[in-house]
Amino acid sequence: MILEIDIHRTAKLLSDQHGESAVFVATEKAEKHWRQGDNEGASTWERVARAIAAVNDTQTEGPIVNRRLKRVHVAG
Repeated sequence: MILEIDIHRTAKLLSDQHGESAVFVATEKAEKHWRQGDNEGASTWERVARAIAAVNDTQTEGPIVNRRLKRVHVAG
């Protein structure tokens, strides 16, 4: 299992690189892992997406983010 500190480091890096779209980059990575059957990798990227939303004080219950994260859950 990936440590929480590593999740937050990754979230910070993606946020620095992608700005407001970082949460979507992370959910795309999660979806890719689900499609490949890598449930652990997908769960890790979902954690990163949620951490990005928290770090950026982004609304995590918005329709786009919710729809994308639910799609990640359903795909697994």
